[in-house]
Amino acid sequence: MKYLVAQNRKGNSFVILLLVFFFLGITQSAVSQTKSPVLQYVVSMPNPENHYFHVELHCSGWQEETIDFKMPNWMPGYYQLMNYSKMVENFTAKVDNKNIAVKKGNENSWQIKTSKNKPFTLSYDVKADKQFVANSYLDASHAYVIPNSLFVYIDGHINTSVSVKIEGIKKDFKIATGLEPIAGKTNEFKAPDFDVLYDCPLLIGDLEELPSFKVNGIEHRFVGYKMGDFDKVKFMDNLKKVVESAVAIIGDIPYKQYTFIGIGPGQGGIEHLNNTTVSFDGSDLDKPEAMNRMMSFLAHEYFHHYNVKRIRPFELGPFDHDKGSKTNLLWVSEGLSVYYEYLIVKRAGLVTDQILFHNLESGINAFENSLGKSYQSLTQASFETWSDGPFGKQGENADKSISYYDKGPAVGVVLDFAIRKATQNQKSLDDVMRLLYWEYYKKLQRGFTDAEFQESCEKIAGSSLKNIFEYVYTTKPIDYNNYLKYAGLELKEDLHSISNNRKFSFQILESITDEQRKVLRSWLGK
Repeated sequence: MKYLVAQNRKGNSFVILLLVFFFLGITQSAVSQTKSPVLQYVVSMPNPENHYFHVELHCSGWQEETIDFKMPNWMPGYYQLMNYSKMVENFTAKVDNKNIAVKKGNENSWQIKTSKNKPFTLSYDVKADKQFVANSYLDASHAYVIPNSLFVYIDGHINTSVSVKIEGIKKDFKIATGLEPIAGKTNEFKAPDFDVLYDCPLLIGDLEELPSFKVNGIEHRFVGYKMGDFDKVKFMDNLKKVVESAVAIIGDIPYKQYTFIGIGPGQGGIEHLNNTTVSFDGSDLDKPEAMNRMMSFLAHEYFHHYNVKRIRPFELGPFDHDKGSKTNLLWVSEGLSVYYEYLIVKRAGLVTDQILFHNLESGINAFENSLGKSYQSLTQASFETWSDGPFGKQGENADKSISYYDKGPAVGVVLDFAIRKATQNQKSLDDVMRLLYWEYYKKLQRGFTDAEFQESCEKIAGSSLKNIFEYVYTTKPIDYNNYLKYAGLELKEDLHSISNNRKFSFQILESITDEQRKVLRSWLGK
């Protein structure tokens, strides 16, 4: 507009004003037409004992006449197709309070046709009768909502903002979630896009919240259902040490608040950007072994907010909610998180050196006694987990696969010591994780490729690590002691007298130099 006025200084001022108002009108019209649509999900539980959620999607301001809705087939963090749409029933759509036709596409898609800008409402029920960390569940006492299994998205518009309202819950029920509450509203939350929505499960019920703690001024909470009787002060003190130990590795806290959400007794946990949902039963935590296992489990899930949610393989974001996002690098995301869970609890002062050794031995023994180690590489195990399962093939083909949960931390040990040896203990795998965080997540705002992960390791080491990565890409046997001896350690091999399996155990060498002891203490965080 400034250009228009400058070129018409000698012209008729009335014409100029008309032109100005004309262009202003076009601009205002464009703004009004590109106004963001409003998407609100309303969740109710009229008969919770029947295990059905009722979901409504209220939409206004949508610019397209033909709208395709899809239900995700999986949830990031659990690398199996869940086919959530199979639990959807009674899918209907209304405009002006009148039913309109719904065309069923493939198994997880529905299509409606309506006028542009015409408000519409979807309505459907979701059956939730299977208790599992990756499934929604509902009964008369509580509700666990996996957003991926409850909320359809509009195909091609995953980046649209959305809100969620929970209706009809008991007055004394609480809601635990990583979603941002809407100011001035009760039980209403918002997300800037569907990826964030799907990253924030909700736990609803008579929940207990333990005393929170702060790390670097950031609040960390633990909220749970049926948590059991245990020393909750000691538990939270230990958990604070875990968080502090993990934060010290990366040197940054990227969230405003973090919530551990205990969904009740069971198995498994799923990581998220500012929360984790974990199966939790505190009734045995008076036993040191049970407390150690729980702290390792929580350390693993917590460290995932760095390693996989932010330090992530290139394929894991944006997500393919339809087919799943397959990657060769789950051995980094999961296997190295196992390695770090053991280091975190050790460096936090919660376990002894011998418990650290025992934890590492368990995975090495499982891997080395697996017949699959001669058939499947780490990258293959990562990519094929969608068909094999996270712990490898089961049944008659079990001897043809491995678990990245076992071999991943085994490679993590030798990779860590290879870097320490190459840099005279000035650098370690910790430096690789920091580099990936600050370079790819913070600076480039993307994931890394297979080649970039190896390049990052070699950049920190200052030399080639080709021999180490042969353990990743091939089935070449791991030469543990070639790297462990740098820290005065060896992996001793015996034959189990009953099972006839090979049994590996960590030993400190009988004669250890001051330099080796220095490396060992550095690795142990002493």
